[in-house]
This record gives sequence, structure tokens and C-alpha cells, in this order.
Amino acid sequence: MAQPVNPLGEVRKTKKSGQRLTPKEFFKKCREQKELLWLTVPFLIWLFIFKYLPLTGWTMAFQRFRPALGMFEQEWVGFDHFQFLFRDARFLEILRNTLAMSFINLILGFVTAIALAILLNEIRNLAFKRVVQTISYMPHFLSWVVVAGLVSQALSVDDGIINNLLVSLNIIDEPIVWLGVGKYFWGIIGASDVWKNVGWNSIIYLAAITAIDQEQYEAADIDGASRLQKIRYITLPGIKPVFIILLIMNIGYVLESGFEAQYLLMNPLNREFAENLDIFVLRYGISMANFSLATAAGMFKTVVSIIFLFTANKVAGKLGESRLF
Repeated sequence: MAQPVNPLGEVRKTKKSGQRLTPKEFFKKCREQKELLWLTVPFLIWLFIFKYLPLTGWTMAFQRFRPALGMFEQEWVGFDHFQFLFRDARFLEILRNTLAMSFINLILGFVTAIALAILLNEIRNLAFKRVVQTISYMPHFLSWVVVAGLVSQALSVDDGIINNLLVSLNIIDEPIVWLGVGKYFWGIIGASDVWKNVGWNSIIYLAAITAIDQEQYEAADIDGASRLQKIRYITLPGIKPVFIILLIMNIGYVLESGFEAQYLLMNPLNREFAENLDIFVLRYGISMANFSLATAAGMFKTVVSIIFLFTANKVAGKLGESRLF
């Protein structure tokens, strides 16, 4: 049996994925789409005022900042705050927690979203497909406050559904205090994030699947390809460019492991595994009024995220894959 053709094969023969436009082609496209460019002006103004102007506050990371003093009256301390961060064992532990939860959310998020999109695409009953899709993305609109309450109730020792189910199946002998054991916290956060966002994350992959040329599937049917073969040789290659772009964008947020879920589910028993960079910045910046150290930690997070983003984009280009820019 002949294997179905990769639907992206012909495209890649004619034009390499991620190929840059020449300056002449770039300005020609700008002239052709000048109306769209004008529509972006209000957004660019908002971006400059609320995202770039506040970057002047980064100077606090190099000062011993005192709110009562003026900008030019602060004591400059150079990289003292950064040195303190990297010598602090607690900060390195927090960095470990942040990276661990980020990668767990990243891997589970992509795998579950792609799997759900493929499964939904294989459903032939359109009414049932719409019901499943609607139910799956409804949790996305719930506040993390509500989700944290549901998770706490589900994991409760007193009539929590998870403990009741595991005890009834004889998997465990007695209820476990899930939120009281630090080593379980990363898995709880990953599972909670999947439940909340898997339906919403799958929408873009469903859109990418519908954009695949249906003639590829028809040719595969004629060749006698099974459903799994069509998924392997047509669907997965068809959504690969979308996957690469989203992966590059998400790698740029690798130090953004979340805030609400960790803050709401954290307690003294699991704090060693729950506290991340965002909570660290909040604790030092608000609770302890150490604005300089909090700014240094936030600045470190932003700079590392930018480096990851550009590196991932460069690697994707070197490998001949789609690039963000």
C-alpha cells in the first residue's frame, strides 16, 4: 500500500518554510496592506505607554531604592541585588520550582491539546462533537479562584472524590493529604492546568486540521490507509507548522509558570515546592517592601525569557521549520 503523501511536501519544495522577505518585498507588502498597518497604530501607542515606558523602573534593580527619595537621589549599588539572588539557596529552589512547573505545563499542554484536537476531528457525529468541544473548553472561563476551590475539594481528605475513588479501587489504603505533600504539588498544578485549558488550547489545532487539503485524506482512503496512518502521515505533519510557532512562543514564557494557582493552593506544608518567581517577587516587593530585589528578580525573568524566545526561533530557522520572525 502506498503511503499518503505529506501534505506539506509540495509547499516545501517550492519555498523553504520560514524564508525571509527581501527589503523590497517587505515594503511592497506594507504598501499593499497599509490600511491594516494604520489599524495597528492605537495598539502600538498602548504598547509603548504601558509596556515600554514602565521599563524605566528597571533602574531600581541597580539601586537601594527608597520610595521617599527622588529618582536621582537613590543610592546606586550596581549588581549587588543580582549577586544576592544567585547566592541565595532559596532563590535557586524557587527557580527550580518555576522551571519544573513550566515544563510540566508546557509538555502536558501540547500533548493533551493535540490529542484532543485529533480525537475531536475523528468524531463523525457533528452534534456530539460540538457538545464535547463546548464542555471541554468551558473550564477555561472559570476563575482560578473557583478552580482552586474545586481542586481543594476534590483532593480533600474528608469525602474528596479523588481519595474516595482511590480507596474504593484499593489503590491506596487510607486518604492522602495531597496538598500537604510537597512532591505531589507539581503534578497537581499540571493536572489542574490541563483540565482548565485543554479544550481552549485545542481550538487552534482544530482550525489547523480543517485547513489541511481534504484531497490528501481522499487519496489516503483510496490507498486503503487506516485512521492511524492518516493521523501519522497527514494530520500530524499538517499541524506541525502551527505546533512549532506555538512552541516558540511558549518557550518565551518558560519562566511564567503561573501565579494564581500556585498562590491559592500553596500552604506551609507544600511551600518548598509551590513558591515560584512571581510569588517571590510579590513577597519581596509587597510584603517586605524590598522593591529593588523584587525588580531584580523580575528583570532576570524577563531577560531570560527573551533569550529563550530568540534562541528557540533561531534553532527553528536552522532546522528549516516555521519561525516566529
